Amino acid sequence: MKILLVSTQDYIHHPILSRHHNIFEELATRHEVHVPHFHVSRGTERATRLIVHEATQFPCKNPVLHYTLNAPYHFHTFKRIIRDERIDIVVAANVLAGTAVIHAAKKFNVPVIFDLKDWFPDSAASYVKNRMLQWTVRKVVFWITHHNLRNSDRITTVSPSLVEKLKTLGFDADLITNGVDTGLFTPRDGFSKRTELGIEPDDFVIGFCGSIERWYAIDEIIRSLPAIIAYHRNTKLLIVGGSLFTRYLNELSQLAINLGLKDHVIFTGTKPYEELPEYIACMDACTIPLSPPQWLDIALPNKFFEYSACGKPIVMRPIPDVIKIGGPNLFVYRTQAEFIDCIKSLIDYPVKFSINLEHDSWKEKARQFETLLTSMV
Repeated sequence: MKILLVSTQDYIHHPILSRHHNIFEELATRHEVHVPHFHVSRGTERATRLIVHEATQFPCKNPVLHYTLNAPYHFHTFKRIIRDERIDIVVAANVLAGTAVIHAAKKFNVPVIFDLKDWFPDSAASYVKNRMLQWTVRKVVFWITHHNLRNSDRITTVSPSLVEKLKTLGFDADLITNGVDTGLFTPRDGFSKRTELGIEPDDFVIGFCGSIERWYAIDEIIRSLPAIIAYHRNTKLLIVGGSLFTRYLNELSQLAINLGLKDHVIFTGTKPYEELPEYIACMDACTIPLSPPQWLDIALPNKFFEYSACGKPIVMRPIPDVIKIGGPNLFVYRTQAEFIDCIKSLIDYPVKFSINLEHDSWKEKARQFETLLTSMV
């Protein structure tokens, strides 16, 4: 089977692996998978099994400008790939580039699956602070997303609640959740990495691992630290990841300095994906401080699976789809006071877990995607 994937990201330079990397690298072991290269990210080029096609006429790191300026070129590039490579099926997941590939696929009667990995109108609006501009971005992206969904042959998405949300808009969607590399994310001894980071054996480490963007209220965790440190002096916060399009990481660093917490907060910056389990191993409590209410209702974050596979307790906001899956390692908070109480409880009674996530492995998710693709071809 010959597949064209139009991902949400610069596939070979984006610093964070997405569901598309994990699923389609697996599919590329037995199918021919093509992907366009969008010059948006600054990360180190990663190796890939996919066949990469240059798809940028006007290089620009601002994603809005990049996809807008290159839209006509994308359309012609996708037409050429579909025609010359005799593509059997297209998987679209990008907003503007998704529109281009959907219309290119229709020229050759090639079926299209749209993989909606989050609710794009809200995620796009989250990158801007101005309320009027947020409203404008949300409306424009909603219209484009609705257009893409309406013109696709099939829709896949990542959470049961997002399936239900799409139903209210008149769309049926297949559920293929995110997953985890169960061979990589396993319980480990974090002693050597803790030593490398300057973490003492009796330090209690609160951790966050992922994109440092405003939809995660990491600033609230930092503001909670003084009360936790007053309870347990040897408390540290380990933040693993970087900001892609905002200055949120810089703001968090300054906040820690302003609150006199510089010695209690460790920022590692972005780390290679294969090293993440080593950093998670350093954490005594992992956090998912997802903030926007509209995201809480539809989210099923990757880090839930990754933290769980590493056997860690998870202190998180009430995310309905995560709560439905459940697990002994979930500690839910709604307020800052509840967060502090959860951490105090884990300081007093530290816990580790052994959780079997083979059903949620990326290999299983790739198999589910493959079954759907095969049925359409």
